[in-house]
Amino acid sequence: MKKLTGIWLSLLLVIGVLAGCAGAETDQKTNSSKPKETAATAFPVSIKDAAGKTVEIKEQPKRIVSLIPSNTEVAYALGLGDKIVGRSDFDNYPKEVEKVEKIGGLDFNVEKVISLKPDLVLAHASQMSSKDGFKQLEDAGIQVLTVNDAASFKDVYKSINMIGEAAGVKKASTKLVDEMKSKLNDIKKQAESISKDKQKTVFVEVSGAPEIYTTGKQTFMDEMLSVIHAKNAAGDQTGWVQMTEESIIKRNPDAIVTIDGASLADLKKRDGWKAIKAVKEKQVFQLNTDLASRPGPRLVEGVEALAKSIYPDTFK
Repeated sequence: MKKLTGIWLSLLLVIGVLAGCAGAETDQKTNSSKPKETAATAFPVSIKDAAGKTVEIKEQPKRIVSLIPSNTEVAYALGLGDKIVGRSDFDNYPKEVEKVEKIGGLDFNVEKVISLKPDLVLAHASQMSSKDGFKQLEDAGIQVLTVNDAASFKDVYKSINMIGEAAGVKKASTKLVDEMKSKLNDIKKQAESISKDKQKTVFVEVSGAPEIYTTGKQTFMDEMLSVIHAKNAAGDQTGWVQMTEESIIKRNPDAIVTIDGASLADLKKRDGWKAIKAVKEKQVFQLNTDLASRPGPRLVEGVEALAKSIYPDTFK
């Protein structure tokens, strides 16, 4: 969905040492151990990306341009900040990214990207309408890796590992994913104390009136609600969907989470919304847009913030 895109917008080669003199069986066994993996031994790599093409990266990239905020956050979390030479207009985290050259928004400036002389461009599946731009970059000899769109935490982990492999920091990406999984499991364990009859129904407002969008099933935000044992008020919908105000009022959620900045006072001004249980009981919470909608390393922080808002007595 174009409106929401603006909001958030594999194999390692295993190198062994086959040493030994011909006919010397004992020497062969002694020298058959593999060397310690380094960035140098990780290349070349061949990665099938989200565009369905096989990207061949011969050497570790030294200059990287990121076309979408989530890719940028992943790159910095993997320790690649000093290699980022270009980033999208929407990038705002970490703070040091503000010093990096901008290359435009969804319609990135191809000439600007080429002028930065990157070895690797981190694109995204949501930008597939920019195929002509990608081709111009490839014709200029620049490798373009299209990272998968994420509809679940599993997809986010896949994105992180793909970027880690392409940049020669596979160990760092594996560690980051393991840390995210561990923190998410801790939250799941805490949520186990919330019985089914105590689970709250939550409506997530991604963008506000007059065109209200929310998150249905098969999205990572739906998974975030599931993790904390909350019910998605739009769980009968699929993907990122638009809903009428009448439909939302009818669903009468226990809590409303807004990631568009709308406050309780804002919702009270809407016709009929004062009758919604969440509004009457002041169970309206604002959640940082980036934590809730950007499929990157900080998603688990978003889950934690969501949990503390919906179930403050359980998650302290």
